Amino acid sequence: MKYKYTQLNTEKQLFDFLKTNFIPDLVQTSTTARFDCYSNAFKLNIELKCRRKHYNELMLEKNKYDSILERSDALDMLPVYVNSTPLGVWAFYLLRKEYDWSKKYLPKTTNWNGSKIEKEVTYLNISQGIDLLSLLPLS
Repeated sequence: MKYKYTQLNTEKQLFDFLKTNFIPDLVQTSTTARFDCYSNAFKLNIELKCRRKHYNELMLEKNKYDSILERSDALDMLPVYVNSTPLGVWAFYLLRKEYDWSKKYLPKTTNWNGSKIEKEVTYLNISQGIDLLSLLPLS
């Protein structure tokens, strides 16, 4: 069977994509959890993000980075960040290393217009991640 990629617009769609194609035991956490899903079989603790536009550098918030590393350490799991754009899906192992963090005023949430708050962020170049679509038999 060949896979035909269509943009994943929600984290639920991204979750389903991962579960169907890569991680059959993937479990979604509650909406109030500080991470999105995990796999006991692969020992992965995963943060999901969907972007409406394609960027070669994908933003990661420091508070999410710190939270996923803390939980991953406590559970002896690998921290992973998976990000989809209209052009594909990339996964990053979040290693303990020095990232270039900067403070920016950004919308408080991705899906809502409104107030901006200061967030500390870094950018991960897609070339540093795993192109998940390249692992599937595309049509």
